[in-house]
Amino acid sequence: MKFNERLMALRKKRGLSQEELGFELGVSRQTVSKWESGQSYPDFQRLVLLADYFDISLDELVR
Repeated sequence: MKFNERLMALRKKRGLSQEELGFELGVSRQTVSKWESGQSYPDFQRLVLLADYFDISLDELVR
């Protein structure tokens, strides 16, 4: 599973909208949408925040 697919699956499993996840991370809904569509990739700081938020390792998130 690619990062963008994993991120979308994690978000949906939590029942969050892109807007809600963006709020938690301090980014816009559009940014989350670009991550999930593979148009862009979060910086390292955001990757760490995502892993912490979803309570998974960074390795699990980006593998």
